[in-house]
Amino acid sequence: MLYPFATASANGPGLGELWLSAAYHINQRRPCLSSPSQLRQKHRLRHYQVVAQKAAATETAMGSAPANVREFWRTQRADGPAAVLAIGTSNPTNCVLQDEFPDFYFRATKSEHLVGLKEKFKRICQKLGVEKRYLHHTEELLRAHPEFLDHHSPSLDARLDIVKTAVPELAAEASRKAIAEWGRPATDITHLVVTTNSGAHIPGVDFQLVPLLGLRPTVRRTMLYLNGCFAGAAALRVAKDLAENNRGARVLVVCAELTVLLFARPEEGCFQTLINQGLFGDGAGAVIVGAAADDDPAMAAGERPLFEIVSAAQAIVPESESFIEMHLTRGGYDGNISVREVPVLIGDNIERCLMDAFEPLGDIVGAGWKWNDMFWDVHPGSSAILDKVDDVLQLKPEKLAASRRVLSEYGNMFGVTVIFVLDELRRRMEKGEEVGEPEWGLMVAFGPGLTVETMVLRRCVEQGTGGASEEEEKLTGA
Repeated sequence: MLYPFATASANGPGLGELWLSAAYHINQRRPCLSSPSQLRQKHRLRHYQVVAQKAAATETAMGSAPANVREFWRTQRADGPAAVLAIGTSNPTNCVLQDEFPDFYFRATKSEHLVGLKEKFKRICQKLGVEKRYLHHTEELLRAHPEFLDHHSPSLDARLDIVKTAVPELAAEASRKAIAEWGRPATDITHLVVTTNSGAHIPGVDFQLVPLLGLRPTVRRTMLYLNGCFAGAAALRVAKDLAENNRGARVLVVCAELTVLLFARPEEGCFQTLINQGLFGDGAGAVIVGAAADDDPAMAAGERPLFEIVSAAQAIVPESESFIEMHLTRGGYDGNISVREVPVLIGDNIERCLMDAFEPLGDIVGAGWKWNDMFWDVHPGSSAILDKVDDVLQLKPEKLAASRRVLSEYGNMFGVTVIFVLDELRRRMEKGEEVGEPEWGLMVAFGPGLTVETMVLRRCVEQGTGGASEEEEKLTGA
């Protein structure tokens, strides 16, 4: 506890020097000390001498250690920004067309007698911007679990038994695709970040993925549960920090979701159930993140960055915690999403969140940029949310094309969705479909809180095959 104060500073002597000075002055007094005050002085003298000696010894011992620690710390950090190195996605084999889903849903839940509610559900499905989805729960599975139809029945254990094996398997499928694209062995993965809302198991999906993928038993795992729709972006933010602060790290990010925990039969007066059944889908996404300089051996061995993760931020919209709520019950997930209020809240706050993310970058992006100069990975929570973002930022119609296509083809897969959008953006760029070939872009995700995750991305020149741009040189200090 003493050594931090022992050395001198620019503002004056250290505490150790003060102790030595006090001891010296007391020692200059008469050698014969007999009065109570003199005895106290003698006691203080001895105390000061002992403390000063300890401080000096500590100062000597610690003199070079901080510098060595700092040098060690510096060598552990990466020389370049974190980047997306590979992407993989997967879905269950069961594909359901949105036009046919109302018939399936009311038949499977034995609710065909609710003719009026079925017509209402058809109208809802037509407005969600979804054309098809992939679902793990089939009609056969639902027949085997009649308790799933009644949200008040104690079916949580049976639902959790399903996701305990199905979620890791789906996550592993997406991960294998990402690892294959990456081109290095799975044993080169140093960190694993997994997120899901589908389950409540210990050990979790992260643990199950180690043997499924053949990862090393020393891989450093991070498990994120119940972050809703911003989970995928949050996991990428964590991966960015891990990659940039651990030289040579390669982080596998995995997000997987199954909606069997949400499944319930339709009920009169329960609008939220209809939204849940018509909007959400199942899927998994995997991303490999690493940070490396151009002369890194891994780059020479064939690694090619797709997108650099330049900055990441998170913000909570004030007084919004009640607008997206979910919780586990004995019948699965229950909760409320304020489908009318959430798009308004996002519209009122998104530009401020985006500006907060861009402000620290200064002139790195360049002067005079506009939102339409960027590429966009916006979580497609619903078509209403995308419409609001379009309207507030005055984006050109093609700017949210990747988000709208993913919503149409897969539905809202919670935190997985932004990974699918990132993959779709990559595909569009490779085919020259992204108008203007923008270099800078944004990932934006929304979830409970109301929480907004924002990430500034930079498209790597020709997906990593070209030389460093002027902006890249500013980022790396080259």
